[in-house]
Amino acid sequence: MEKQGSGVPTHNLGLDLLRATEAAALAAGRWVGMGEPIQADADATDRMYATLNLVTMDATVAVSEEMRIETCNGLEAGECIGAGDGPSVDLVVDPIDGRELVAGGLPGAIAVMAVAPSGALWRPHPAAYMDKIVVDAEVADALVPEVLDAPAAWTLALVARAKRKDVEDLTVFVLDRPRHAHLVAEIRDAGAHVMLHREGDVTGALLAALPDKNVDLLMGVGGIPEGLIAACAVKVMGGAMVGRLRPQSDEEFAGIVSAGLDAEQILVTDEMVNSEEVFFAATGITDGPLLSGVQYRGQRAESNSLVMRGQTRTRRLIQAWHVLEDRTDRWSRYIPGEPFG
Repeated sequence: MEKQGSGVPTHNLGLDLLRATEAAALAAGRWVGMGEPIQADADATDRMYATLNLVTMDATVAVSEEMRIETCNGLEAGECIGAGDGPSVDLVVDPIDGRELVAGGLPGAIAVMAVAPSGALWRPHPAAYMDKIVVDAEVADALVPEVLDAPAAWTLALVARAKRKDVEDLTVFVLDRPRHAHLVAEIRDAGAHVMLHREGDVTGALLAALPDKNVDLLMGVGGIPEGLIAACAVKVMGGAMVGRLRPQSDEEFAGIVSAGLDAEQILVTDEMVNSEEVFFAATGITDGPLLSGVQYRGQRAESNSLVMRGQTRTRRLIQAWHVLEDRTDRWSRYIPGEPFG
């Protein structure tokens, strides 16, 4: 698809993105607690992309999850989406950040995405994983790239000084993965608290970057799409993030070498997102520490979303009420043994 437009959005794309995250959350919400993570993701993805294709933009998917998740339902990196006119932008999406949370009816799943002008986002394809540390604006000036090579205790001491806290008062968000066993032990040995979450990398970064949440930093290895989405959000909030590729298999490492990527390079926020004109949107699917989940009330549904714009540093919390299509006649078409809806 030929690129058109200036590459710099002239209006607040955040509200357009909001409609897409709302659509994904409403679709995923029907699968909460049903034990079907793949189907939930497929429905959320379909609804998200159908909505995005109506948006006046010429977007390219900067990075995607196809290198990390075999059952990924999304577009591949480099594919185009949008109405084909308007500004040329880079897009990173995660229709469900927390598929297993949705399947198990567990808290913290969100639908989320971010947009920046074309060429503004780091594109380390075919890498799948990255190491990252995220802090809020209070610590931003103190966070140096070297923290990725430092012991956890050193990093915690740096954050504690910047926040005028004791290390024992810090809480660190870490994904609950076997690869983080040593990191968790280091954090606890230093005296800090660990908030372990089964999934929800983007939510963890937001909790660390927001000034009014009980999380002081995020540490650990997670997906690159989630890392880039987080970097956009961190930039809006004036926080800081450092990251570096962290391949989790020989195959991924070989792909990185073949692509000429530097697995040792440490990037800061401005190198991951080199524009202020970024947009971020997230909608809760299940109740969590950041957003409330979708609630269905007959012919109406309620959603809770966060929308942010980098240029103005605006954060909007939005509670929305959606009129749903009439489902009453679907009972007459229900076949026992098949999923309803």
